[in-house]
Amino acid sequence: MRREGARGYELLQSLCDDVGPRFPCTAGDVAAIAWAKEALSRAGLSNVRSEAAPATLWERGHESCTVYLPRAQPLSLTSLGGSVATPDAGLSADIVAFDSLDALDAAPVAEVEGRIVYLHHVMPKLRDGTGYNAGSVARTAGPSRAARKGAVGFLVRSIGTETVRSPHTGALFYEPGVAQIPAAALAIPDGDQLRRQLARGHRVRAELKLGCRPLPVGTSANVLAELPGTSEEIVLLGAHLDSWELGTGALDDGAGCVIAIEAARLLGALGLKPKRTIRVGLFANEELGIGGGLAYAATRNDEAKLHAAAIEADQGDGRPWSLRVPLGQRESELSKRLHSALEGLEIGLDEGQSRGGVDISPLKQLGVPFVDLRQDATRYFDFHHTANDVIDNVSREDLVHATVAFAVTVWILANADERYSAP
Repeated sequence: MRREGARGYELLQSLCDDVGPRFPCTAGDVAAIAWAKEALSRAGLSNVRSEAAPATLWERGHESCTVYLPRAQPLSLTSLGGSVATPDAGLSADIVAFDSLDALDAAPVAEVEGRIVYLHHVMPKLRDGTGYNAGSVARTAGPSRAARKGAVGFLVRSIGTETVRSPHTGALFYEPGVAQIPAAALAIPDGDQLRRQLARGHRVRAELKLGCRPLPVGTSANVLAELPGTSEEIVLLGAHLDSWELGTGALDDGAGCVIAIEAARLLGALGLKPKRTIRVGLFANEELGIGGGLAYAATRNDEAKLHAAAIEADQGDGRPWSLRVPLGQRESELSKRLHSALEGLEIGLDEGQSRGGVDISPLKQLGVPFVDLRQDATRYFDFHHTANDVIDNVSREDLVHATVAFAVTVWILANADERYSAP
């Protein structure tokens, strides 16, 4: 497979420049669905179609925060997806800081009640991106954990890895029966300064104004297409089409979309018919509820057993460096064949088991086995969920490398005599 034949970067330029941000049920989302259908058709794939998927809707609105140190300083922040608004006049309260959710949980109510909680969670920059696991919990669970103690607002240090004044958004999830409080992420330098002031014993008061609001559930769509095989079995290659609206979703997950489309196009260009059908799935509403992945799984009860494997691209342009397979099947002939084919791309066989991505995760309950290509996430969380998630921060060379790796993996999965079993 010739790398110079890949043209994903130009395809990604089209998605970012012509369509732009793709928040569910916005004009950008509608345009993205049309763009995806055309791109899949141009790639030579068959049975291009869209399937309705519910979408959690939300509007960002105005957002600002001024802190008094005691001097007044505006902070760079952005609302967390799904947050409720402050009162129209804003919210004025003292800030109390904690370095972890455990510390927040251990604090007496009197320390938190009536205050804005600032959670100073520092995410490490790691090749495997696993620092995001704890970081996302801090963001998603933090507001309700603070509200349990009587907090009136919640701020979190951006769940990211680049020290620039570009805050990272992302979803929160309110606990049923717990008060819903407004929540936002601070740019990393702003959060660090705030923590220093509080650590020195200074009283810090904030005036927070968020105009965001949840909206009724709407309908978006997954976009699917296939490179037909000679059997009914399916290998699913997924990514998510939606994005946050701060940037243009180049890395999250425009890159994954073009990796999937281009991998399928390159395989089709071989002129060979695979044994199993290769299905590309571009999923809706991953960022705020996994609506597309859940809708796909909900309509696959009869077809689930035909899915020989599912794999997902959702870590930007990162070069894959590690292959993971289902539990207990690392020594199988299929794993050895995959490892042998990927070694030339500097991809090793991981000791850990495959977990699947967010969009394909609902298929686990249907017994679909996952294969993971772990992408290098060293740079990914510098831009993820920020206004800097733009094509200027995508590496053409890395995008091509990743596309080839996914194409090789999917081709072997589609043509192997054997298949993985679900763990």
